[in-house]
Amino acid sequence: MSIDVVCLRPKDDFLNIGVTPPETLSIRYMSPTDSELAQHLAAARALVIPAVGPKLPAELFDGSRIELIQVTGAGIDRLDADAMKARGIAIANVPGGSSTAIAEYAVSSALALLRRTFWADGELRKGHYVDARQRMVSENLAGLEGLTVGVVGLGVIGMTVAQTFHGLGSRIVFHDPAPRDADAVGRIGAVAVPLDELLAAADIVTLHVPLLPSTASMLGASELARMKPGAILINAARGGIVDEAALVQCLANGHLGGAAVDVYSSEPPAEDNPLLTASDEVGRRLLLTPHIAGVTRQAWANLFGSAWDNVERLLLHNEPPVNRVI
Repeated sequence: MSIDVVCLRPKDDFLNIGVTPPETLSIRYMSPTDSELAQHLAAARALVIPAVGPKLPAELFDGSRIELIQVTGAGIDRLDADAMKARGIAIANVPGGSSTAIAEYAVSSALALLRRTFWADGELRKGHYVDARQRMVSENLAGLEGLTVGVVGLGVIGMTVAQTFHGLGSRIVFHDPAPRDADAVGRIGAVAVPLDELLAAADIVTLHVPLLPSTASMLGASELARMKPGAILINAARGGIVDEAALVQCLANGHLGGAAVDVYSSEPPAEDNPLLTASDEVGRRLLLTPHIAGVTRQAWANLFGSAWDNVERLLLHNEPPVNRVI
């Protein structure tokens, strides 16, 4: 049987959130480790992949007739973009499809760390109600109103995050040489600043940039040390942007108030990853999640529906794909 599309995520992922892949296309659902993957790519016209997963070797596409690689998310770092461009293969993503979910994650994580809800839960379960309450009252824990939130990367996702914090009373500063929506920047009164200034001023720093050579190790030991004492860092972008060992050190020495980390230098993180081996004291100010910030039922419905619409544009209607990045 001929194949129109190879898809590297199970069909049930789509059906479970109410998205039915195009029944007019012949779709082969496979694993990235399937020994027959290259063979099927040689016959198909399009490949659909999740944004998260192992890198796909460029050699997989030698001799293939793939015209489009459609990512069901924003990130394209699973792919060798230069190699795909050289082979004439278009890459398209779904920018901003999980913006609301990531904004919810950023705000809820910031509040959990600011107001120490996870710590309090643990203390009460140990029978420390009175001591925990007295400590929390004495520490004058902050909410979001009036705090400065520094958004690094003001694309579709970063802007949604900024708007959400702004709606809760936070002041927004951002670092991005080319924000996508200047009008939206003006509406929330966001102020563009150099990265060093953002780090020094922000009570909360939240990262929303892709992993590129220019952003790899963007926040190393020296940058983290420039952050405002007691500040909170949220990384729901990509793991390679932050030096994980340096982050743990800044938490251990008390310089940072807390961190929420959804992404890791390798995924799954190695057992000796410093984020996983941190002391209990650090762990009480460290919220770890498994690359799930953008995953909600609503976000997936948006991402999956848009991805299949784009595949149909090309294969059924001979129209160029939208959101083409390569």
